[in-house]
Amino acid sequence: MKKILLIITMVLVTSMAFAQKFGRVSSTELIQLCPEADQARATLQAASKEAQETYTDMTAEYGKKYEAYQQNAAKWAESTRTSKEKELYDFQQRIQEYSQSVQQELQQKEQTLFQPIMEKATKVISDIAAKAGYVAVFEEGSLPYVDKTQCVDITPEARKAMGIKEGRTLESLAAELQQAAPEQAK
Repeated sequence: MKKILLIITMVLVTSMAFAQKFGRVSSTELIQLCPEADQARATLQAASKEAQETYTDMTAEYGKKYEAYQQNAAKWAESTRTSKEKELYDFQQRIQEYSQSVQQELQQKEQTLFQPIMEKATKVISDIAAKAGYVAVFEEGSLPYVDKTQCVDITPEARKAMGIKEGRTLESLAAELQQAAPEQAK
């Protein structure tokens, strides 16, 4: 009898050791839908709009200089024409450098603005997982196959912790951004 109880106990302990809990989450959803991401996008949009206005002003100025060059090139002495061509070339180079510089700055700004949001999402996921006793939490869609019946979706709980409004989805966000695009272009 004692042997049978010992065997049953060993089987139960062994099976409990293998009864591990796994979770899954869509961190992309958490990061893109949280209120802080809306603020980050607005900040990026304002910076992008300012950069676009500067770029537009620079290209308009270049256009005026080029038009003046075309109208007067035939009248100018060779040295004046050469000087104006160099001026146009240098101005064109400044526009290209500005464009490249702005793109890099905007990418850096985006990274800076979204880094705290990513850290917050990671902390929320870690806290939920630790509290619930999960062995691991997988990113939704990152693995070729995950048996969803064996993994608990912690995204809804994480959404609440991140302050994401109920019913807000990536699709509704895309629609919001699409609707706001024409208004921001003004």
